[in-house]
This record gives sequence, structure tokens and C-alpha cells, in this order.
Amino acid sequence: MKILHLLDSVNRGGAETQVLDICRNASRYGLEMTLVAAGGGTLENDFRESGVEYIRLDRKLPVDIYFASQLRRIVKERQIEIVHGYQAVDGLHLYLATRGLKSVKRVLSFQGFIPGRKNRIAARLIAPRMHANISVSETLLTYLKAEARINNFDNFHTIYNGADPARLAPTGYSIKAELGLSSSTMLGGMVANFTADPTKDQLTICRALPAVIKRFPNFHFVFAGRVAEGAEGTMADCLDVCIENGIADHVHFLGGRSDVGDILSELDAFVFSSRQEGFPVAVSEAMLANVPLIVSDIEPLLEATRNGEFGEVFPVGDHEGLSEKLTSLLANPEKRRDMSARAKAYALDHFSIDSHLNDLVKLNRSLE
Repeated sequence: MKILHLLDSVNRGGAETQVLDICRNASRYGLEMTLVAAGGGTLENDFRESGVEYIRLDRKLPVDIYFASQLRRIVKERQIEIVHGYQAVDGLHLYLATRGLKSVKRVLSFQGFIPGRKNRIAARLIAPRMHANISVSETLLTYLKAEARINNFDNFHTIYNGADPARLAPTGYSIKAELGLSSSTMLGGMVANFTADPTKDQLTICRALPAVIKRFPNFHFVFAGRVAEGAEGTMADCLDVCIENGIADHVHFLGGRSDVGDILSELDAFVFSSRQEGFPVAVSEAMLANVPLIVSDIEPLLEATRNGEFGEVFPVGDHEGLSEKLTSLLANPEKRRDMSARAKAYALDHFSIDSHLNDLVKLNRSLE
């Protein structure tokens, strides 16, 4: 099966990490894959070394006819059977590139809530022109129907994002050693970019940490993730809280990292605080890495943890509730071991790259 996947950029993010895992495992599923990027980014070398053909193009306009014509040439020359995008703008250009090519099927993945009126209009226009649309969670599917007002749901399917356990295998590098911490230091962490829109909620974690550190003076917390353009104020607010509460030496902002597996391997607890999600790859990664999990109680995270069966849950934005949950979890190593073991087994069945690719290949074959 000859597949083309299109990404708007290859900066590290949920969709980009998901596609990178797909690329690295494509050959095991009989996929002859081409990855086209409409812009560069921090993962460019990773994609070049992923084992699939990587093509870098430059999209210069919101609707770029020349870019679409380049895509069309690639599709025809490589006899591509399925094209797959991850944003409405991807779907638009894939539609323009393949219009009239009856043997080529179009797939569009919806990774999360759609910001901005123009983006929602574009999604409503392009979804009916896809042969299949993918929602990464049942919660997101409900949103797309009710709030994004996307019609024609006959061609929508739910396929959970999946992470590659092989990518998460630790190399032996120690984040504790990098930070000058002893091996006995208790460590919590969150892996997520600081975003300009009010989705990721690192600030609630920072407000929760003083009480936790008072109870466990040997506890430190790491934030791994780049600061997106426009999110500088959010980052500054987090720093202010840490400085004002005298915990700045216990809280570490690592920036964008490629060694997520090594970081997860040393965590005693993973916290994912968010106000709005589709289905975050970072949560799958933590579960697969055998790290006990605490998440805010938004619907996609409740779906991921099966209503708290495989992770602790706190009310969104409630730093006192998070402090209590995190303190209780750190005080109970047996509970952490049991929770993480059950979560890993569940994630291997539902949120691994093999689970994702099995479902994706079934969908692709149904389009033939």
C-alpha cells in the first residue's frame, strides 16, 4: 500500500510525534510511505532517518496552488493510493492535489479542538470531501458534531493516537544527574509545550507544588516542552509563582527535549494538566513508560484513563485538589506501582503504535 502523509511542519508536537512513530513502523505493516512536510522544524533529522522517503516543500500561502501542484506530481509519480493530512489546511491541499485522480483516497485526522472561526469553517468545508475522517477520541468526535458543526459524519472514524514503546526505551541518560540531583530525589514531570491558547495548564501545577514540596522536601518537578510563540507570558507566570513561593530551585524548565523516554524513566509521577485536548500522545507515552499518572478531569483525559481507573484525576484548574492527589500518590509507592502496571497493560492494548497502525491499516484497506 503506497501512502503519502502530509504535515504542515515537523516541529515537535503531538501530531508530529505520532506521524514519526508511524514512519518508523510503516514497513512492518506493509506500508510504502512518503512523508511530505510543508515546512521545517526540530524533528526534520528524525524524519529523514525514519526509514521512509522524506520530502520537504515550502507552502507560502494559506491556499497555495503551486504547492498543491507539487503534491499532485509526487502523488502521480509514486502511484500513491492514499493521502493523509493532519490539519484542515492539509486536507484542502490534498483535495486540490488529488482532484480528478479517482484511484487516490483522501484521509484527514482531527487531532484536537479547532481554534479560530476560519479554521472551523475550513474544516466544515473539507471534511465532506475526504473519503475518511479520523477523530482521535470519542470526546473529540462529539465536539466535532456539536460545536464545530461538521456535517456528514458517515465517513468519520475514531482511532486513538498511539506511541511507540521502542522510542520510549531509556538509554541510560539521567535527567537527575543533568540537574545535579541525587538518585534518591523524588521527581514529577509534565511533557507538553507551553501554548499560546489556553489549553495546556502548567500554571495550575506550579500553584500546586509549594504544598507538595513542603510535605516532601526531596521532591522536584520538571517541565519538558518548548515555549510556543505567544506563550512567553504563560511561561513567565509559572516562573513568578515558583519564585514567589520559594520553590524555584525545585522546579526545572527543560525546554523542548528529544529524550522523553529517559525523562519518563526517572519520574515517580507524571502530571498532565490541561483545559482542552483531543487525545494527547504524552499521556499514552507516560502510561506505556510505566509511570503513575495524574490528569485533569476533562473528558478526553477521563476517556484515556477510563474514568480514573488507570490514573488519578483532579478537577481542572484546581491546584489544591492536585496538591492532595500528588501528595497522596507520592506517599504510597505500592499504589504507584499497581496503578502504573495496570495502566501500561491497558495502554499496550489501546494506545500503542501497533494498536494505532492496526486500526489505520484496516481503515485504509476499507477504502480500496
